[in-house]
Amino acid sequence: MDRARLAERNRRLTEFQHRLTWSERLRRRLLRAYAMLPIRRQRPVRGTFLLIRPDHLGDVLLTTPAIRALRQAQPGSKLIALAGPWSAEALAAYEEISLVLTLPFPGFTRKPKESLATPYLMAMQWARKVRQLRIETALILRPDHWWGAMLAYTAGIPRRIGYDLPDVRPFLTEHIPFRPGHTVMHSMRLVERWTGPIASEDIDYRFPVVEADRQYIASLLNGAQVPADRPMIVIHPGAGAPLKRWQPENWAIVADRLSERLRATIVFTGSDLEHTQIWKVMDQMRHKAVSLAGETNIAQLAALFERAAVVLGADSGPLHLAVASGAPTVHLYGPADPAEFGPWGDPARQVVITSNIGCRPCRILDWPGDSPNNHPCIRDIRPQQVYEIALRLAERR
Repeated sequence: MDRARLAERNRRLTEFQHRLTWSERLRRRLLRAYAMLPIRRQRPVRGTFLLIRPDHLGDVLLTTPAIRALRQAQPGSKLIALAGPWSAEALAAYEEISLVLTLPFPGFTRKPKESLATPYLMAMQWARKVRQLRIETALILRPDHWWGAMLAYTAGIPRRIGYDLPDVRPFLTEHIPFRPGHTVMHSMRLVERWTGPIASEDIDYRFPVVEADRQYIASLLNGAQVPADRPMIVIHPGAGAPLKRWQPENWAIVADRLSERLRATIVFTGSDLEHTQIWKVMDQMRHKAVSLAGETNIAQLAALFERAAVVLGADSGPLHLAVASGAPTVHLYGPADPAEFGPWGDPARQVVITSNIGCRPCRILDWPGDSPNNHPCIRDIRPQQVYEIALRLAERR
């Protein structure tokens, strides 16, 4: 099948995948009915905010500029974050947040749900816990997160602010018209009533790296015999979905060429579960490389990125962390839309590479039952493209 026919096929399948199913239509009716039930309220503590963001690391980091701006505009406020265990550690590093509560949000655990009733029973359980905090304002920071909006409603929080989307709107006291744009701006719009409009160039997107983590990384690199007098190129090949991952042989080509041209040390990063992906790359390289997979927490990883001449990787949370640490970056995007979820910052330093296939971005990360060969958006990216951009950024650094 040629590319034009393949793209048309995938566009039709995408429209089908994005349609409302009968169960989603039924859920929407039930949510509207539930939102009409009276809920007992408590007298809230003034200046308390519940920040609800269920997503994984990257999307949560893109929310932090709004959190910082809110705290700066309301210095006496108490900001309580409700986050998944996959991102709570990152939020805990921000001094603007008073408390981080960890909740394994249904639909975000990357595990099958136990039953149809599980998300609703969990909402009731957590609503009782949240009620005890006497929150004044809940911000639903993910635009379509009906479950978080339902939780805030059930907990009796008197002011609930989010976006005017069908499944979310019934639970809100204030809803903002949704318009397409970057995730950072979606969050900033929710706090504008306190902060006022903030120009994009004035938005503070920065991870708070501390000296103790810098010292840990210095010791770790010394133990791995990474020369201090050579450039360090960091590659994070992993991603949360297979369709986001580039081929190991391509990473090996880019890593070898950068190592030769810059006399650089190549350092791979990843979680404990990503050793195999990294070994597949290193096994195909001609030059020696170092893997620090599983050796750092999120804050330490930011300190490592801070030292890099350039950080390369697929669309993933750690690449957003690299941007927030101040490193120049190269991001390989497949099915996701960089206009909404891309790196925040100067596009000359935070560079996105994508395929030109006509069905991208489909925003679908999993195509069960369909061959990966029918979804070549990430595999379309050529090593020469990545090498040239990474070289330019590293030399400029």
